[in-house]
Amino acid sequence: MNTMNKTMVGSAGKTRWWQLFFGVMAMMAISSPQYVWALFTTELTASLQATLPEVQVTFAILIVAQTFLSPCQGFLVDRFGPRLLLSVGAILTAMSWILAAYATSVWGLYLTYGLLGGVGTGIIYVGVVGLMVQWFPDKRGFAVGMVAAGYGFGAIITTFAISSSIHSSGVSSTLLSFGMMIGVVGFLAAQGMRRPKPDEVMVLVEKYKSSGANTESAYSYRPQEMLKKPVFWLMFLMMTMMSTSGLMVISQMGAFAKDFGVHDAMIFGMAALPLALTIDRFANGLTRPFFGWVSDRIGRENTMFIAFGLEGVAMTLWLMTTDNPVMFVLLSGVVFFGWGEIFSLFPSILTDTFGTGHATTNYGFLYMAQGVGSVLGGPLAALMHDATGSWTPVFATVICMDFFTAILALTILKPMRRRFLADTKVLAQDEMKPAIA
Repeated sequence: MNTMNKTMVGSAGKTRWWQLFFGVMAMMAISSPQYVWALFTTELTASLQATLPEVQVTFAILIVAQTFLSPCQGFLVDRFGPRLLLSVGAILTAMSWILAAYATSVWGLYLTYGLLGGVGTGIIYVGVVGLMVQWFPDKRGFAVGMVAAGYGFGAIITTFAISSSIHSSGVSSTLLSFGMMIGVVGFLAAQGMRRPKPDEVMVLVEKYKSSGANTESAYSYRPQEMLKKPVFWLMFLMMTMMSTSGLMVISQMGAFAKDFGVHDAMIFGMAALPLALTIDRFANGLTRPFFGWVSDRIGRENTMFIAFGLEGVAMTLWLMTTDNPVMFVLLSGVVFFGWGEIFSLFPSILTDTFGTGHATTNYGFLYMAQGVGSVLGGPLAALMHDATGSWTPVFATVICMDFFTAILALTILKPMRRRFLADTKVLAQDEMKPAIA
């Protein structure tokens, strides 16, 4: 029996690393719709004869569709399996760009790039993250960070290529050709994905029990139970504020780079904006497994305090040096290094708190905070800029959110979760009593 268990552990251990590889590939494939959006805004505003706030609604729709439908998407992944659903997600993502190439109005852009793209990318994102928290009970922060890094790193490959294509061939041609590419890569990666079997889950949890800085819930909460807990809504508020901060930068970077006078500046022989976007993607990808790995060792809340505070400091310095192209590029990378880890820390701390039994659907509900942040950081931030004629109030607002969330992690979330996890032990024991009797 021991030999059989060792063989099963070894097999499951090897399989999970392949799942991580395919998960990273799938995430890289669907990263461009969000992370290169800033490259399209100026040209789309001119070609569609629309205002910046009108065009930015597309980005909000993309994120809202990606996030607010995520509980349903998580349920469908659990119901029909990741291979089928992730394949569908890749096809929808590809079609969103291909059809957007023919859009002649902002409404056409909303329905294609926004709605269709949000549904497609959301299926893949939630499905892959949900699989990783199940396959890696011992390295949850690192594993989720790696696939989330794929989502951040993927756009590094495409940023300069898309920027060059827009200038040489136009927006429509770029959307058409790159839409086909991301669809093919995402579809092929989906063919290797599967969720762990019940016996694999058992041996993985037994072999790699959570230890060290993070304690896992002794009871797996159903979504309807989780939504009644104040600790979930505190996490939702914190993720909303951090999402707002980062998504403001992602969606508005092209616009405020132009206002700051660095849009067309040359740094080291390269255009400042695409160079900054490339560095951002690297920092945004690197921070996810790095801070995920750190959180596996020093605790989720302690890591949140460090990372969120880092972004607040970087955003403050960024605002103070807006006329310096070199600082604009360098600090943009620091900003994203302090932001991107929310996509490894929040899924991990949620699963630590509410268990693995319904992890995919549960994270789908928390991921909706990203949708709220897209509205606050996208069109509402643009409207604040238009109303005040300055980006300073926008920056000041998100800087306050960064520091406030960092403080909440240590002073409120940490003690609240400690008490909550103590209660789950009692709940789990009560659930086992009838079986023992």
